[in-house]
Amino acid sequence: MSARLLYVMDPMCSWCWGFSPIAEALVEQAQTAGVELHLVVGGLRTGSGSALEPATRRYILEHWQAVTEATGQSFNFDGALPDGFVYDTEPACRAVVAARSLAPDCAWRLVKLIQQAFYVQGRDVTQASVLVELAETAGVPRIEFAAAFDSAEQHTATGADFTWVQDLGIAGFPTLLAERNGQLALLTNGYQPLEPLSDLLARWLERATRV
Repeated sequence: MSARLLYVMDPMCSWCWGFSPIAEALVEQAQTAGVELHLVVGGLRTGSGSALEPATRRYILEHWQAVTEATGQSFNFDGALPDGFVYDTEPACRAVVAARSLAPDCAWRLVKLIQQAFYVQGRDVTQASVLVELAETAGVPRIEFAAAFDSAEQHTATGADFTWVQDLGIAGFPTLLAERNGQLALLTNGYQPLEPLSDLLARWLERATRV
């Protein structure tokens, strides 16, 4: 029997940041039952080389305000998304994919460090130097990560994640899927509080781990 928890997300997605404590609890619940986490990156905003327009910046910050009101997660609004900022989530997604390939146990830690750096510390996590530092903090060897991050292999692997998400028709993040023997079950598409998701996951785990 093969079972795993698939978390489809983007480290620069504000609702994923809002969902982070709930995701943490659900991952721990699954791992306690012997079911491992597999991260899939969704590519929230990719391919744009243009700096944010003022209207877009206002819209995003209003969105962040809605997330903090709904979830209680902290955001640093002071100086957020400064002039000239290019909101491209591909580098952060590729960092997670690279960590996943080099040190799977460190990838989830890196996601949380990227989220904390971006939303609370106001750091530019589109920059390779910042991502290398965060990956090292997460436990991924610095030189190995830097080489993998820039490699064609990891560019391709990141694109493959984006394509898988699109082909499955997943339109929003966070999305949590439970996979057993290749069969996918949807736990949530979008933010939900912990209790109903924990109950749903518990029922799935009971079936999935039954001998």
